[in-house]
Amino acid sequence: MPARMAMMAYEDRVEPRDETLHRAMLCRADGAARLATIVNLSPNGFMARCDEAITVGETLTVTLPVAGSFVAEVRWALGGRIGCKLAQEVPPSLYQFVIAAMR
Repeated sequence: MPARMAMMAYEDRVEPRDETLHRAMLCRADGAARLATIVNLSPNGFMARCDEAITVGETLTVTLPVAGSFVAEVRWALGGRIGCKLAQEVPPSLYQFVIAAMR
């Protein structure tokens, strides 16, 4: 994806995100896992830094503290960062506890 398109996708999100610094495993559909740092989160998505290449459109599973595992689609990837949209929203009743555990 060209950098301009990646930035448009990045700027297209509608929710504010909460800053975090949380180490997490991102598991691919084939079972391969990659270590990443989730740097911000919203109830419907997150941005992470990852040393290994992750492809736009790839489906990952991420485990968030308190709330459990969520499937996410990689919407953009740029310079070691990825933006992901969660397939299911983090439940509003748990979100504040998830953020607290990730900080």
